[in-house]
Amino acid sequence: MKVCCVSVIGKSNNPLYIKCFDTVEDPLKFHYILHSALDVVEERSSGKKGQNPSDAYLGMLYPTEDFRVYGYMTNSKIKLLIVVQEEGEPNDITIKNFFRKFHQLYSNTISNPFYTIDDRIVSKKFDQDLEKQVKTL
Repeated sequence: MKVCCVSVIGKSNNPLYIKCFDTVEDPLKFHYILHSALDVVEERSSGKKGQNPSDAYLGMLYPTEDFRVYGYMTNSKIKLLIVVQEEGEPNDITIKNFFRKFHQLYSNTISNPFYTIDDRIVSKKFDQDLEKQVKTL
């Protein structure tokens, strides 16, 4: 499994952070894929399709020919999305653990007293820690 792109999307579906990793694909392609996945996030977060509304992990949201998008929504309606390139069966446990760590990283970043809520995330430490986490997946 290879993570191609990670993103943090705000309450109003505004991108707070998007980063692509080691890919030959056009970054705009990932913006389109992430934007398309937001419709599924809204559907699942409203409790449709038998989904437990209190479960933060939303599962696979949007499969494409080459990629799969997985989602996670915090209690404050911030969406964490990853685009992965997978061979074989997806491993939900690994992805859930990745999202828990990603959420912790996000929480630590916004806990900075100089960060304004719902602003773009511009933090070298966040970048470095997220890149380390992506490499371990």
